[in-house]
Amino acid sequence: MRTLRPAALFAQSTPWMCRKCIQQGRTKAPKSLKYATKASKPVGKRKRRAAVVLTAASGTLTAGVFVFTDDVKHGYAAATRTSRVLGALLMCINDYRVTLKHEGKDEGDSSSILKACHKRCAERTLKVMEKNGSIYIKLGQHLSSLTYLLPIEWTETFIPLQDHCPVSSYESIQAMFLKDTGYPITNLFDEFEREPIGAASLAQVHRATMKDTGQRVAVKVQHPALEEWVPLDLALTRFTFATLKRFFPEYDLEWLSDEMETSLPQELDFALEGINALRAREYFKNIHDAPLVIPHVEWGLKRILVMEYISGHRCDDLEYLDSNGIDRDEVSAALSRIFNEMIFGDGAPLHCDPHGGNIAIRKNNSRSRLNFDIILYDHGLYRNIPKQLQRNYAKLWLAVIDADENNMRKYAYEVAGISADQFPLFASAITGRDYRVVAKSVVSSRSDLEKEEISGAMDEGMLQQLVQLLGQVPRIILLILKTNDLTRSLDENLHTRQGPIHTFLILARYCSRTVFQEQIEIIRRHGSVLWPRNLFQFVEAWGSYARVELKLSAYEYYLAFRRMFSFNTAL
Repeated sequence: MRTLRPAALFAQSTPWMCRKCIQQGRTKAPKSLKYATKASKPVGKRKRRAAVVLTAASGTLTAGVFVFTDDVKHGYAAATRTSRVLGALLMCINDYRVTLKHEGKDEGDSSSILKACHKRCAERTLKVMEKNGSIYIKLGQHLSSLTYLLPIEWTETFIPLQDHCPVSSYESIQAMFLKDTGYPITNLFDEFEREPIGAASLAQVHRATMKDTGQRVAVKVQHPALEEWVPLDLALTRFTFATLKRFFPEYDLEWLSDEMETSLPQELDFALEGINALRAREYFKNIHDAPLVIPHVEWGLKRILVMEYISGHRCDDLEYLDSNGIDRDEVSAALSRIFNEMIFGDGAPLHCDPHGGNIAIRKNNSRSRLNFDIILYDHGLYRNIPKQLQRNYAKLWLAVIDADENNMRKYAYEVAGISADQFPLFASAITGRDYRVVAKSVVSSRSDLEKEEISGAMDEGMLQQLVQLLGQVPRIILLILKTNDLTRSLDENLHTRQGPIHTFLILARYCSRTVFQEQIEIIRRHGSVLWPRNLFQFVEAWGSYARVELKLSAYEYYLAFRRMFSFNTAL
């Protein structure tokens, strides 16, 4: 990828005048002399010089006024954005304080009073987010997905932001291309569609045709207005969550603003996104059981990314899957393999912004076993998981699958510092299940009753504990949990015949492999594997791993047999 020097650096800084205007200015100057008293020739020269100086000064003053006017406009807009945020913040704080103060007076009506307060504050906040735009849209979209953390009145109110994506004008995109590359769009592309084929909170995508090769590409461009407002908006977001913590310390959401401050600069650097995409593409090139396709990157700059154009349908588009003979269970299994490889693979990059809009599927009959490709977009946010964390996380999940509570508690502490009191809540958070179910068998499908009980527990005070818990766990764990939520959610949306059993089997296989690799590494630290003691430990480790693999393989064949005859295997 290349970085081009902005042409704006070479732009003229002085006002421009055409020759005709200059000549008119010169011919008009002597006319003023007819009103003058008789004067010597040198005096006329001084007056002409004074006129030239006055004209130059006027031009400089005019330019200064325009610059000052731009500064005033920016300052006014910044003050307006700030006042909206602060006004809504103060009104919400006061609303909650008054509501909570009177909540206990009428116990029968306290729940409805609090719900009404949630709704008022959510609608107030929504209006500010829609007016300010910029990163507030992304923040609102993220908050709308935190159904396990925020009251339903907040998450449902923010749902419209999922479809409220700004579209930047073609003229602003043209200006950004000229500023960032030094060339107009027409110099780089034979064809560039003026209307975007997709828009998100931070960027939009246009179809185009490369000028030299004629290749069809997708051009991802950042919304130009973000550059002006991101620093201010991040500061306001940080101030908002810090103020909320001061008034309501039991609801500490500062970790949300901390994560935004870390993640957003990476997501806004499209050159880095291109590097991430190339890295992920290279890693999965040799993972043959993962039908993953990542568009090839042609070139990228900080605000512009040009990549291979590959289209597809949403993975949960059931009509498309069924009409093209694509097995939903195989799609669910492929997604599970891809994201488990990212979590447990040696040196694998973890895609940290997985959601339905970043994943697509297309039919591909050229593959030997599967008849589809899974396309992964938006590679702006990646993380590397430390090896020891990978291993402890694998042991945690093996304990969960085996319903081994002692090891669950042990590795929950190793992974995230979870205390004994916090463990039941953490176990529910990582599995999305009621803890009573986790303690018995997590591989069964979630019933409607279980979902209602979890929602009811949130209303009864578990929410406050969950907020505090998520505030203390390492950020990388939150991103891993987000990936788990994605695969679990997609599996439910696909309405697979097997339920969650197959995805848990795939997870167990990755965890077992990770633990086995650690055992081999420990053995090799003590010398050659052929030494009697090391050989015995190797055979023992391999035998344990092989037994698990045989069990998993046998059960997968059993599930395939059941699926072939359309039996429902959900327990």
